[in-house]
Amino acid sequence: MSRFPTIGIIAKQQDSAQVQTTLERLVRYLRARDRELLFDPASAARLAVPPARVLDVPTLGSLCDLAIVVGGDGTFLAAARALAPHGVPLVGINLGRLGFLVDVLPDEIEEALGRILDGEYDEEARGLLAATIGDEAPGQRVALNDIVVHKWNTARMIELETRIDGVLVNVQRSDGLIVATPTGSTAYALSGGGPLLDPSLDALVLVPICPHTLSNRPLVVAGQCRIEIRIHEQDHHHVRVTWDGQTDQAVLRDARIRIEQAPHAARLLHPKGHDHYAILRAKLGWGGHPHGARRC
Repeated sequence: MSRFPTIGIIAKQQDSAQVQTTLERLVRYLRARDRELLFDPASAARLAVPPARVLDVPTLGSLCDLAIVVGGDGTFLAAARALAPHGVPLVGINLGRLGFLVDVLPDEIEEALGRILDGEYDEEARGLLAATIGDEAPGQRVALNDIVVHKWNTARMIELETRIDGVLVNVQRSDGLIVATPTGSTAYALSGGGPLLDPSLDALVLVPICPHTLSNRPLVVAGQCRIEIRIHEQDHHHVRVTWDGQTDQAVLRDARIRIEQAPHAARLLHPKGHDHYAILRAKLGWGGHPHGARRC
């Protein structure tokens, strides 16, 4: 029996010739491998697809054995959030700029996907965050990278009180606070001075944004911690909560923001031999040994 007999294809929303040609190449290859294909609306809009094969992403996740995301990290983040409850593994084809999550290049489709379809792949689980604002039902706001509490319409700082497992950590005046997963430690948290966390760690990092007190530093805590953020009553109308940089929500007076690990993890597949540190070297411009140079 073949691996991943039904494959869902998800594409970035922006129209471009590169998306079109990559989708056509991908579909041609997968059909040659006798896979049944399902499409999200964005990918179907660029291809001649029967309507019965076009599904919204959550429905697609309930029916496919593997999802292939064509786009950048932003497209991958949205797909991961929607598909994690279904346990569907994801592979990313990189059409973006950084590509920390999408590590298959368009020119590698046949070789890289061929290995994955033949069972030669590395799999990893990436934890997600769930945020609850005020009295709303839990689990409505999920993020793979980060949840950010931040000011939005003022040049003045906001005052936040942070508690972990019910214990007061600090009261800070800053532009906001980033709560990130190990996956998100290479995103906004990194630009805020946060540490890089190995993706296998069961941990979270809290990174203040432009804190007034310079001793207020990033804090790494256990992944099982429950984080609660309270906003000073005079600042609530200046505050937004954003998850994965893609969607935001205003905060009502006296509303508390509770953040914890989501019950489901995202499953990522990489070609065999995936090297997280090689990606860091390439994407962050870290120095490396020139070919043939003597190593320590």
